[in-house]
Amino acid sequence: MSEQFALATSMHFPTAALEAFVVEFCRFLDQTIGAAQTEQLFDLLSAFALKFDCPWIAYGSLAPHRKSLTPVRRDPAVMLNYPDEWLERYTHMGYDRIDPIIKTSRKRAGAFRWSEVYNDASTTQDERRIFDEAATFGLRSGISVPLHGPDGRFAIMSFAQPYEREFHNRTITYLQLAAFQFHLAVAKFANSRCVDEAPNLSQREKECILWTARGKSSWEIGKILGISINTVNFHIKNVQRKLDTASRTVAAIKAISFGIIEL
Repeated sequence: MSEQFALATSMHFPTAALEAFVVEFCRFLDQTIGAAQTEQLFDLLSAFALKFDCPWIAYGSLAPHRKSLTPVRRDPAVMLNYPDEWLERYTHMGYDRIDPIIKTSRKRAGAFRWSEVYNDASTTQDERRIFDEAATFGLRSGISVPLHGPDGRFAIMSFAQPYEREFHNRTITYLQLAAFQFHLAVAKFANSRCVDEAPNLSQREKECILWTARGKSSWEIGKILGISINTVNFHIKNVQRKLDTASRTVAAIKAISFGIIEL
């Protein structure tokens, strides 16, 4: 962290802009130090990113050699506020298995623009399609920050904008510093307390959220299980309540994370 901060302060920024950054970043640091839970940390980072016109952020952990951004078993640090419609599309299409951001993050140490990956000669048409479709849901440009740790584990923090424009180098530095601080704070929480116990789901709730994770709609789940759409929605709402999420897609991600279901 100290090396990254030194990099930011050594760059040739206008004095006023540098002073504004120092004030905002120090405020962010102070607030994260006083945060009581990971959800509060996420809210603080969201507010900080919004100052750089990034309304959407996503953070996820990966185990060594794992190909998709499906969270590590019983890992609580999976947080994102991407549009629900895009999350559902991403899950339904299985894009986590070919996401070029994950592939690039394994090989990079610093933040990178999505446009760099899109224009790279090694990126396939299928991989480019993920970026193209994300843009139709409002995520038109972004950067990702690989956060490497011990034993081959790492996490990815992504910041997305609704505009088709490149991120300035200075903005990337600011967001990368914030991502490092967030990652360190989340790791501190994980090391200082036990992971929450998985909530108990009924067999029917497990079935409904499993098929949700596989990209099925309520109507399709009802046909598969031989129950009504209202009954499917009832069970999924119960799962969302037990897992404390407002989105069925995020509930499915959490259910996989806790080991309640397996794809």
